[in-house]
Amino acid sequence: MGMDEIAGKIGQRVEGSSFDKSVKFDCGSEGVIVIDGSKVSQEDQPADCTISLAKDDLESLVSGDLDPTAAFMQGKLKVDGDMSVAMQLSQVL
Repeated sequence: MGMDEIAGKIGQRVEGSSFDKSVKFDCGSEGVIVIDGSKVSQEDQPADCTISLAKDDLESLVSGDLDPTAAFMQGKLKVDGDMSVAMQLSQVL
């Protein structure tokens, strides 16, 4: 799954949700996906919270094959910024 497809799936989930913060998924050289409220883009911009992880792990998170808490505990993702925003996002994804 490419970054466009992952961004599309995330967009479907945040659309119509009450999520009103901004989160950036930083997959290094693979690119970024930024959620700003109900809008999703692949333009790098500042966010309340940045989650750094491999593209494959992001794909697994979006597909439901990887639990966000388990991924954090295993060191598969790192959170910079407001941790409470990341926790709110887990309810949407």
